[in-house]
Amino acid sequence: MLAWPSWLGLAVVFGGPLLLVTPAQRLLGPPGRLRTQALEQLAMWVLLAAVLYIVLALEGRPLASIGLRPFHWTSLAWGIALAAVLMRVVAPIGSWMIGRLRLAGFETGLAAFATLPLWLKLVAVLGGGVVEETLFRGFAIERIAEASGSYLLAAALTLVFFALLHLPMWGWGPVLSFSISGAVLTAFYIWRQDLLANMVAHTIVDAVGLIVVPSRARRG
Repeated sequence: MLAWPSWLGLAVVFGGPLLLVTPAQRLLGPPGRLRTQALEQLAMWVLLAAVLYIVLALEGRPLASIGLRPFHWTSLAWGIALAAVLMRVVAPIGSWMIGRLRLAGFETGLAAFATLPLWLKLVAVLGGGVVEETLFRGFAIERIAEASGSYLLAAALTLVFFALLHLPMWGWGPVLSFSISGAVLTAFYIWRQDLLANMVAHTIVDAVGLIVVPSRARRG
């Protein structure tokens, strides 16, 4: 049975990001304005800080309880290997499925992301790798599994939420792709319980897909 701090953490994990994709997000300012987008990224890091505070101070647990252990080179190696699988195997499968289902691709989302200054792109990429993995793959999976006794249920709930969270900006095609890559990240986390490796993989994939490849395409 989860204690109240854990339920509070789950409320932060699911409620915070949800507010940022609803009309409540307009409290940060007009959508599309640089200041608003910067505040959105800041809000995600605030959510991360809140969850870490809950784990350490309110739950009184170590960060290992959400899969975050002291740095070891194996985590870096696993993260790089996982990133390679995601980019070379999983991403092409997602693109093929998007094409087969005749769904819109990543063009709209990439066009919007391309308008951001480089510093904000870097913050967003790190936010994807560090914040999203901690909230969804680390805290949410571990606490839901603890409450339900099922990692499968925890994986399903967090995966659906994680994928749909990207719908407003990216559309259904990318959501399908994010569901597949998210499933791989989720399965890897449950297998290895190595949150740092997940962070490394997610950050590399986002950096290549959102910054490196579009930059090369524009120069070409």
